[in-house]
Amino acid sequence: MDKLYLSAIYIYPIKSLGGIKLEESIIEDRGLKYDRRWVLIDSEGVFISQRKYPQLSLLQVNIIDDTVVVTHKENSQHQISFLIEQQIGDSISVTIWDDLTNGIEVAEHVSTWFSNYLNMAVKLVKMPELAHRTVDKKYATNNEIVSFADGYPCLIIGQSALDNLNSKLKDPIKMDRFRPNFVITGGEPHIEDSFKDFTIGEVSFSAVKPCARCVLITVDQQTAIKSAEPLKTLSSYRTWNHKIMFGQNLLHQGSDIIRVGMELKINTFKEKICV
Repeated sequence: MDKLYLSAIYIYPIKSLGGIKLEESIIEDRGLKYDRRWVLIDSEGVFISQRKYPQLSLLQVNIIDDTVVVTHKENSQHQISFLIEQQIGDSISVTIWDDLTNGIEVAEHVSTWFSNYLNMAVKLVKMPELAHRTVDKKYATNNEIVSFADGYPCLIIGQSALDNLNSKLKDPIKMDRFRPNFVITGGEPHIEDSFKDFTIGEVSFSAVKPCARCVLITVDQQTAIKSAEPLKTLSSYRTWNHKIMFGQNLLHQGSDIIRVGMELKINTFKEKICV
């Protein structure tokens, strides 16, 4: 088998906004540092995402020293920033799918900026350090916790999986549609489906569940325009149990710096899903 290397690392500090490509990152209990530590919620405390509000894709997030900066991709003058540690008021209930967790509002003027952008009342909240949102018990092995991500601390996708998909598409797409944390090079398309346990550096990972895909991947991350692809094409060869799968959700043990170029050491394999 080809050697497998980590070729890209991404974090998405504010859930469903533009991600940041890194050369290295620290992996913590909840996942990569700063990944999905903030989320926008509506007046009922329910998270919002590109699934319903594709215009969120046009908001690019960067972290500069101790400050989070959000900039509109088409108008750099349309910008808001706040300190990483900034927060006000008491804890607020936050609903992520079937999970109930909590967050603390960053600042009123920050929430107002996002509310004006979306033309609806929203708040930007941060996950407090003491929050304890656990991974689905059906897949957890050690009471793992997760940030505001959909359900798991990390997601991995092989570059060969995207290359294979693009060979079937009229208009190739970028990896940013799939919002992975880790991209790997080497191996056949969807080799990540066969991973059971592996290590990157000193951190142990388990691939516990294939990632089911929704309409979010039909949003062009540069234009916010939705189309039928790539869901239409993926449905022709990546459907399993009536769901379209692309990438693997991960759990991990340990905390360390992970860098682009590190080799994945596969300890055990499982049967690839039949699609």
